[in-house]
Amino acid sequence: MSYEVIVVGAGPVGLTLAMELHLAGIEPLVVERLAEPAPQRKSRGVGPLAYEALERRGLGPVLEACQPERKAEKERDHGSAKNHFAWIHKIDPALQDEPDRTGRLIWQPDLERILAEHAATLGITVRRECTVTALVQNEDGVTLTVDTPTGPQELEAAYVVGCDGGRSAIRKLAGFDFPGTAPIMTARQAQVAIADPDKLPPSGRLSGGMLIHGPGVLGTFDFAEGPDVPRGEVTAEELQASVRRVAGVDVTITEVSDALRFTDNARQAATYRIGRVLLAGDAAHVHSPNGGQGLNLGLTDAVNLGWKLAAQVRGVAPEGLLDTYTEERHPAGVAVLDNTRAQSALMLPGPHTDALRDIVSELMDIQEVNQYFGRMLGGLATRYAFQYVKPDDHSLIGSYCPDLTFVTADSDESKLSQFTATGRAVLAVPVGDPAVEVADGWRDRIEIIEIETVKDSRLSAVLMRPDGVIAWACDPDKPTDGALLLEALTTWLGAPA
Repeated sequence: MSYEVIVVGAGPVGLTLAMELHLAGIEPLVVERLAEPAPQRKSRGVGPLAYEALERRGLGPVLEACQPERKAEKERDHGSAKNHFAWIHKIDPALQDEPDRTGRLIWQPDLERILAEHAATLGITVRRECTVTALVQNEDGVTLTVDTPTGPQELEAAYVVGCDGGRSAIRKLAGFDFPGTAPIMTARQAQVAIADPDKLPPSGRLSGGMLIHGPGVLGTFDFAEGPDVPRGEVTAEELQASVRRVAGVDVTITEVSDALRFTDNARQAATYRIGRVLLAGDAAHVHSPNGGQGLNLGLTDAVNLGWKLAAQVRGVAPEGLLDTYTEERHPAGVAVLDNTRAQSALMLPGPHTDALRDIVSELMDIQEVNQYFGRMLGGLATRYAFQYVKPDDHSLIGSYCPDLTFVTADSDESKLSQFTATGRAVLAVPVGDPAVEVADGWRDRIEIIEIETVKDSRLSAVLMRPDGVIAWACDPDKPTDGALLLEALTTWLGAPA
């Protein structure tokens, strides 16, 4: 059978990409190796950029509904409501320069369920128990050999996207280079019952690494284990041995569930595209989960790629549009790998690291430094360099747009996210602004909103790409730059109708 796009992997990244493709007029097939979603709590939340991406598609309320319970769990398990860098819990949401732009707490199985239900309402086909065993591509398309419950099948597609995790079959079969650094620690987390929990020292850095525990929850960051890490399921005996190495105590673990083992292995595909095969999420980059950045990075990959790939498949993409996926997202991956490596270094046991942590902790008391860490971990420091932008153009161009509040002619207020469910670009400009006439030839590809004002003193008008990136903006004290708007529209959306 032949498809326009096959997405390999039905985790959060694959499902998000499939939904973005659907909104842009492409009906993808999603194939997944597992019969059911994994039950393990691999992640406990999404960052600001990922949340804003889901909010733009109408999923904000369902994520908001679970916040009170998840926030209480996080404070109980981590001992702080603040975010951390290398488990230095000082990143205060209230101190950030954009305090309303925060992530949302949700366990990954719950997020996958929400996304799967939404994908089903859109009519997206997901085929489970399908393992890709071979891949052949040429200039016209890609052929996958897939083991299914009824036997091997060949599936053809114009493009294939690997969203199949850190051990991606698509990445390996297509021949992507995957350079990086080997792990220096192994971490484990699990829901547990402990017969003698009073033996555990308080959570924190200890002689062999870091111990995190709370009611029914145990985690270790083990720097003393060495290279011979067990394979297979995490057992009670393995957890007990790790606690012994990290904390120097023996405890008896009687029950283990939802157990995970992970490392700080940090690797990234040299490119996110080879011909008609692309990578997104953990298939493109792996790193330690410190800072909770994995889903934020992966979902942002998906929304960056979705509209670009759809335009390419439909034959309406401006020249080079699909190449901007790697150009924009590869540096974002580099930044996350670098800061997670830095966090591993700051978690190493020993007096030299103790001294360094003390200095970093003191620096984080400075508000500007606190904001730096907050923006870095949330992805809000991301800003893409566009060739058509000059140094004196608006400083927000290339960054991710917040959910702006608009005031309309009748003094009503509306949010930008109210106009984004279609997945199209959005142009918001004052009533009667010449920008409306400039954009008239793109009405088939953008939502044009005429407003009185934007409740953000930094701009008076904005063009936002489908992935939430500001492609053009106007300063409140400057006239509309129609030539720059024209260049932005042509660069991202092609020629006018």
